[in-house]
Amino acid sequence: MPEMPEVQAHAERLTEAYAGTDLARFRPLTFTALKTATPAPEAAQGQPLKEVGRRGKHLLLRFEPVTFVVHLMQGGRLKEDAKQAAKPRGGQARWSFADGRALLLTEAGTERKAGVWVVAGDPEGQVPLDDLGPEADTLSREDLGRLLEEHSMRLHGWLRDQRILAGLGRRLANEICHRAKLSPFATTGKLDDEAVDRLHAAMGDCIAESLAYERTRSDMSSSADRPGAVHHREGETCPVCGDSIRAVEYRSYTVNYCPTCQTGGKVLADNTTSRFLK
Repeated sequence: MPEMPEVQAHAERLTEAYAGTDLARFRPLTFTALKTATPAPEAAQGQPLKEVGRRGKHLLLRFEPVTFVVHLMQGGRLKEDAKQAAKPRGGQARWSFADGRALLLTEAGTERKAGVWVVAGDPEGQVPLDDLGPEADTLSREDLGRLLEEHSMRLHGWLRDQRILAGLGRRLANEICHRAKLSPFATTGKLDDEAVDRLHAAMGDCIAESLAYERTRSDMSSSADRPGAVHHREGETCPVCGDSIRAVEYRSYTVNYCPTCQTGGKVLADNTTSRFLK
């Protein structure tokens, strides 16, 4: 799933390409694409796109008086629709502009979880943004420490919980834990001050490096393209210490880590019922 660096860089590219262009029509191409009934998407017709913003992992297409909030989910992409076919492969929704161009929301696979919400006024505090935590790239060291204590749980899950902290996903959770030299299964409420310092620095560095990479691209990267030390690198050599990168497999995702850097050399059992290292 695209995380905040990918979504932020893509929002910047879309703003540069489409800002100021009048919307001619919005059309959902599947029954599940449009998640709201009111206000009507037609409220934006004839209005120029002000900008494409971001909140967490959501894209915000801002018109007057409504905003289209777009969640790409796992396999979604919002990209230029050169062909504008009547039934595009994977097509979920289309924004057609007065200059003849169009943007197409697509989704790979069969889950069809990507969607569009149309909201009036400030989208903050409204579905689907109403339960998001603070942005991960703006969190102070003090606020980070407070949130870690308030939500005591395994670190990897804490980093991915959008209600606590918005914008991070599986890849950045793996990379941040490795950069901070912390077990992905460390208990957040038990981290000492020095560990919190490392975590805060690692979050800032990993997000900044990922965003810098995304800004070199002309389109959103795929998961395999994104740089990193441990994510999806099971069996490869850790670039810091030379140990082998290991994995704990779950049904829908994988936790990657380096035993030497993160768990005192201990290899975590690869099943969800094991007693993990704290």
